[in-house]
Amino acid sequence: MTAGASRTVPLAGELTSSLISRAADSYGLPPAGVLRLWTCRNSPASNDSGGVRADAEIVLNEAGRAVLAELCGVQPAVLARALPVYTTSTTNPGTGAFQRASVTV
Repeated sequence: MTAGASRTVPLAGELTSSLISRAADSYGLPPAGVLRLWTCRNSPASNDSGGVRADAEIVLNEAGRAVLAELCGVQPAVLARALPVYTTSTTNPGTGAFQRASVTV
């Protein structure tokens, strides 16, 4: 953990977007500004019927996961245990139910 970093522990089953928002809040930053650090690579997340998913969950690539762990001040393994889609592949998200995102530094 970097000196001066805030620690935001993920909640079991929390959405990645929720954790990013909470981490931003811990630094006094607007969540929308921090969410812009991640570049979405697909259209909005959709469900099996083609409608937009209510949770609009995002899936991060390896670089994005590393940045999220640093932002939260926790080890990647902590995120992997708590976030349902943390280890989901960004190259094959299955049915297209997730937005893929990569970090822009």
